[in-house]
Amino acid sequence: MTVDTDPVQSDRNRDALTAAHLYYMQDLTMDAIAQELHTSRSSVSRLLSHARATGLVDIQIKSPLDAPSHLEQQIEARFQITAHVVPVPDSASDVDRLERVALSVARILGRYFDSNMTMGIAWGSTMNAISRHVTPKQTHNSQIVQLNGAGNMRTTGLGYASEILGRFGTAFGAHVQQFPVPAFFDNPATKQALWRERSISRLIDMQAIMDIALFGLGSPFSGVISRVYAGGYLEQAEFDELSAARVVGDVATVFYRADGSADGIALNERSTGPDFTVLRRTPRRICVVAGHSKLASLRGALAAQLITDLFVDESTARALIETA
Repeated sequence: MTVDTDPVQSDRNRDALTAAHLYYMQDLTMDAIAQELHTSRSSVSRLLSHARATGLVDIQIKSPLDAPSHLEQQIEARFQITAHVVPVPDSASDVDRLERVALSVARILGRYFDSNMTMGIAWGSTMNAISRHVTPKQTHNSQIVQLNGAGNMRTTGLGYASEILGRFGTAFGAHVQQFPVPAFFDNPATKQALWRERSISRLIDMQAIMDIALFGLGSPFSGVISRVYAGGYLEQAEFDELSAARVVGDVATVFYRADGSADGIALNERSTGPDFTVLRRTPRRICVVAGHSKLASLRGALAAQLITDLFVDESTARALIETA
């Protein structure tokens, strides 16, 4: 048996174990744990992350699906993620393909989300499809937080986004935190100023410590046109700008190239979606993809290491492996 001789590490493990027991076994909120341990809420969040990262806490998700198929194993081995391949006939339309994958996700999402957890959700066609079928599961002290603004020159976007998030909130008995800002600011300086406002920074802080991020992939090539490309969010000059930057897709209106890079894409400076460094810190990042037209976007997101769990239709999964 190996004995931990580092007193600092030993103390950290002890505190992490205590925090984990209070959080997972006694259902205390982070604020209550912080008060009990005489520390801050952010310190409690770091202790819980430490407990998961070091194996002090082992959260097991038991899928109702069978053991991983050969195709799922290939994806897992190639990209180091957990893959869930949804059987869909090759003859299915893009709309039907999305609906089937969304339904599969909706049926087992509750196995990932529980009490005292925060889930970030990016609005869009994929999330809309999932939200209509979510299997109810009552939780307490749980939060659904919007990942990016939805307003543009034509609408505030609040109705569309709130309808999607509201379905998730109702299904899980979770408190919904909306993000009342536009999808893109006209000026990066406006974004920087608003991000310093306490009412907005509170939501940014929630995104930084979320347990789950659930998102689809925006694509300018998709058969089911991504809302950000078809909903009046972008001017022609901005489309040209994205094309010149070789953009292949976006996650929560943050754009990236085929190699996963997002630096130097001017529109990202005005986007209200979470920076990829924030997204990568989220323990579970569930990406939902349907259709061959999303392949370029999917490869880019994988290259950016934005995904830990992938739900994808069988035909697209085969194409991903064949072109890897």
